[in-house]
Amino acid sequence: MSYKINTNCIHAGYTPKNGEPRMIPIIQSTTFKYDSSEEMGKLFDLESEGYFYTRLQNPTNDMVAAKICALEGGTAAMLLSSGQAASFYSVFNIAGCGDHVISSSTIYGGTFNLFAVTMKRMGIEFTFVSPDATDEELNAAFRPNTKAVFGETIANPALAVLDIERFAKAAHAHGVPLIVDNTFATPINCRPFEWGADIVIHSTTKYLDGHAASLGGVIVDSGNFDWDAHSDKFPGLTTPDDSYHGVVYTEKFGLGKAYITKATAQLMRDFGSMQSPFNAYLLNLGLESLHVRVPRHCANAQAVAEYLSKHEKVAWVNYCGLPGNKYYERAKKYLPNGSCGVISFGLKGGRKAAEDFMRELRLASIATHVADAKTCILHPANATHRQMNDEQLIAAGISADLVRLSVGIEDVEDIISDIEHALSLTE
Repeated sequence: MSYKINTNCIHAGYTPKNGEPRMIPIIQSTTFKYDSSEEMGKLFDLESEGYFYTRLQNPTNDMVAAKICALEGGTAAMLLSSGQAASFYSVFNIAGCGDHVISSSTIYGGTFNLFAVTMKRMGIEFTFVSPDATDEELNAAFRPNTKAVFGETIANPALAVLDIERFAKAAHAHGVPLIVDNTFATPINCRPFEWGADIVIHSTTKYLDGHAASLGGVIVDSGNFDWDAHSDKFPGLTTPDDSYHGVVYTEKFGLGKAYITKATAQLMRDFGSMQSPFNAYLLNLGLESLHVRVPRHCANAQAVAEYLSKHEKVAWVNYCGLPGNKYYERAKKYLPNGSCGVISFGLKGGRKAAEDFMRELRLASIATHVADAKTCILHPANATHRQMNDEQLIAAGISADLVRLSVGIEDVEDIISDIEHALSLTE
């Protein structure tokens, strides 16, 4: 039976049978017992489904991944130990040494470092383009060895809204998939597959978990990208894998499961970035209230953004829900029900005023986090984006005075009162 997304937040991924637990069970075991080596051998050869070692797969994780897959409208999904691992696997699964990837320049600072520094050392070159690049600029970035395009639905912390449909069209015209990080929007407010994206990732640590309780990441495949039609670009999926007795992933698992199966069988096998079953269990608890929490985050953030936009000590506010915002019209298209609970703004006193303001907050906490139930705040240039130089900060849409405020689900009057108190003590 088909259910709406609010119901799927609670029920998708696991249907208990008679006498079984109503909650997704925690299978806290590293290994699984079999009656014969022949049975286990079939698992190692990808000839049958099952579990033999939690570094590759675990039933608890697969149930939770299936729920997120249903929420995004995909065909297959896998959990990982962090959002950073999801970013890495999503690209490395189809790109290797000598390849090229295009990415939006406004992505999260940790992802930028991963791409521009660490993966560059692995021989993968990235070209960073503005999320507002013209069609001509975007198409000019492609090369014969380009393997993917990467962007964030709502950039962290620049809050640029990606024109998913346009980026997808450009990617497909050049025979490559569009990978979208949907962490801030969540599937409640945006389902990128419906706009042409091919692969979606999340840092589940954020809104999907919602309580800053467990690290995690997820990759979801739409099943829509035709790897076989571009087999010369993606031999890892369309030609025999010698490490698995010559299996061809697209032939054996079809377009709906080839990408995730390869990422599990190869990358998880070799890198082992597996989310623990207990963390997956905690993640599922967060997912069950996602459809309730996200609208509250958005309503609170809208009220706070409107308050800040009218305050005499505030120099600027960036929130796509404000009329006149650069991304207001684009947000109406992709995010008609609201964007997220994150706001960025600057104070007229600049960087020092921002630091003084943060020091006076009582309810909101200074934390290297975002998108959980509690209001928290951060100065990115001094924290998450500290490794970037001034030029890179500007390209990422981050000014030295930018303050990132993650509005929680407390009473909005208390949140605004806390901000008002701190501003009253800020020069």
